[in-house]
Amino acid sequence: MITFKVDNLKNMNDCLKPFLEFLRSFGVTDDDVFDSRLVSCELITNVIRHLGETANFEGGVNADNIVICVSSENTDGTKVAATLPDVFAESGRGFYIVKTICSGNVFSDGCSVKVYIKRHDK
Repeated sequence: MITFKVDNLKNMNDCLKPFLEFLRSFGVTDDDVFDSRLVSCELITNVIRHLGETANFEGGVNADNIVICVSSENTDGTKVAATLPDVFAESGRGFYIVKTICSGNVFSDGCSVKVYIKRHDK
C-alpha cells in the first residue's frame, strides 16, 4: 500500500509517480495504470478544488482490483462527492468518469471516496 498527501495540484503528478511504479511492480497492465492515474487525479483534484483541503491518498492492489481511497482532512460534514452524476449532468463530469472506469464500484462516506478498478490480463 502507498500513502501520501497532496496539498497543491502542481505537486500531484510527482506524488503519484511512486504509486504508478508500485502498480507496475505488481504486473498491472499499462491500460490499468493509465485508468488508475486518471481516477486518482480526478479524486485528488475534487478534494483540493472543491474543498480547499489537503487530499489524503491510499492506493493498493490485490488479485482482482486496484484499490484507491482519497479523503479530505475536513470533518465538518462537507462531502467529497454528494451523489454520482449521470452523463447529462452540468457538473461532476470528472466523477462520472471515475464511476464509469470503476464500473460503479465507488463508495463514499462523505469526506472520503474509495474505488475499485477491476484488473485486466494480470
